[in-house]
Amino acid sequence: MNILLIEDDVVLADGLTHTLNASGYSVTGASTGAYAEQLLLAQDFDLIVLDLGLPDMDGLEWLRKLRSRKIPLPVLILTARDGVNDRINGIEQGADDYMSKPFELRELEARVHALIRRCYGGFSNDIVLGRLTLDTHNHQLLVNGQTINLSAREYGVLEILLLQAGKVVSKDRIAQRLTVDGDALTDNAVEIYIHRLRKRIEPFGTLIRTVRGLGYLLERSDDE
Repeated sequence: MNILLIEDDVVLADGLTHTLNASGYSVTGASTGAYAEQLLLAQDFDLIVLDLGLPDMDGLEWLRKLRSRKIPLPVLILTARDGVNDRINGIEQGADDYMSKPFELRELEARVHALIRRCYGGFSNDIVLGRLTLDTHNHQLLVNGQTINLSAREYGVLEILLLQAGKVVSKDRIAQRLTVDGDALTDNAVEIYIHRLRKRIEPFGTLIRTVRGLGYLLERSDDE
């Protein structure tokens, strides 16, 4: 899952990035609202962590503009503004959750995970398609209760395909999901991970179809 972190405090941003990376998320940072806008146009994200005290604009104004464009990405506000009215205003402007500084990293990690689970995977830790169950808490693939071993990148590919099951996911989106420390994957590398996943999951009635020129689509096979 790709997270856009909009935070101008370099030390805090580094800490958040380290914590979220350790939890399996890919984090892209922006220290200004303007740069965050550029990133949104260039990349796909699954969640936004937003500081309100940005150097070039107020975070709430940035959020209002986001919602006015009907962009439904879940947004977690992270701010020093801790009054009740501040919280109410943040939620009314379109935030999905609100945390006040200072905070515990473990709590933020839990809230990020809960938001993603609620917005993309229902209220369960599991994403289920046919005989496949992806345990997003433990980062495991289960088939009929038995664990199927996946590498971290194989898991990342399968997670994004399962979250978008029945929809085409572009090769670029998959490459972004697997990018670590700015080291982007090549198209050939993505194809290799898709090939490996096919060998692992197709015997259990789930197919990864190539939609030429568009990307990949995960679906149950007809005989399932």
